[in-house]
Amino acid sequence: MSRPLTGAVALVTGASRGVGKGVALGLGEAGATVYVTGRTAAEGEAAIPLPGTIDGTADEVTRLGGRGIAVRCDHRDDDQTRAVIERIRAEQHGRLDVLVNNVWGGYEHFHDGTEFWTEAGFWAAPFSRWDKMFSAGVRAHYVASALSAPLMIARGRPPIRA
Repeated sequence: MSRPLTGAVALVTGASRGVGKGVALGLGEAGATVYVTGRTAAEGEAAIPLPGTIDGTADEVTRLGGRGIAVRCDHRDDDQTRAVIERIRAEQHGRLDVLVNNVWGGYEHFHDGTEFWTEAGFWAAPFSRWDKMFSAGVRAHYVASALSAPLMIARGRPPIRA
């Protein structure tokens, strides 16, 4: 099997399950080293009652031919995100080729017994819902991008040519 991303280093945020997990597995299958981040390190610890952990995803990445590295990170905390980027910088000699901003949050109400969007319009929704989604989504994506960009720019050229 061809592994066009052999030697590439990727970070996939929010990769315990769902789309993030799928992207991480695809990168692993292509041969990349994939840092898998998320809040769920052990089954049953998730903020929602769904299966999946960062360790499980990292193990599958490795099984598929890449190298999976699980790093617990709550991307709502800038210091935790910074620590992930610094770890990548140290372990990969400053190399980061791919960033996939997938992490999202604020959706816990889908699973906590309350109903979502029962309000008559978006204007009636509690502001706290937007705050949770924004901080664990849009803001977290910006922070991960801003912290990752210097590593990616330092490469000076596109690292992979397919």
